[in-house]
Amino acid sequence: NKTQIKTLLGEDCVFPTVEVEGTKSLIDFFIFIYLCPLPYWVIERLTVSYSKSSGPGGQHVNKVSTKAEVRFHVHTADWIPEDVRQKIVGKNKNRINKAGELLVTSEVSRSQQRNLLDCLQKISAIVAEASERPREPSDEDAVVRAARIEKRHKERLRQKKILSSVKNSRRVDFD
Repeated sequence: NKTQIKTLLGEDCVFPTVEVEGTKSLIDFFIFIYLCPLPYWVIERLTVSYSKSSGPGGQHVNKVSTKAEVRFHVHTADWIPEDVRQKIVGKNKNRINKAGELLVTSEVSRSQQRNLLDCLQKISAIVAEASERPREPSDEDAVVRAARIEKRHKERLRQKKILSSVKNSRRVDFD
């Protein structure tokens, strides 16, 4: 017996109206709605497709398309700043196809919605990682770094003096 659920979230919801069957699907639906890391307007711009998962699982794996595949064109993703897009392209060369689309897949669960949520979390993590700015060193760190550089410089000069004295000792004087 199928029941139809309309969410209270309205426009901000990923699926304003969803057909669910049984308690497990209902739980998956609410997990998806409340744990989704990306807003609805971003998810609308992603291309989502489903296919059959690989590996063992018998009849379920052979009949149900639970593997989620999410892709989007990186260079035209206006919801990501330009410098972040460049970092995404640089760090994820193996995930970007010839058309310039970032491809993320998931087949960790037996549920379509959980696999879709996993893909969205992966995309969110990729964008967050590329958005990270290197932290400013504290005064303490700057002092420690300056001390290390000074120590290296002194050691380099000491090694040069040793090498110079060895070469001078080998030199033959003809006077």
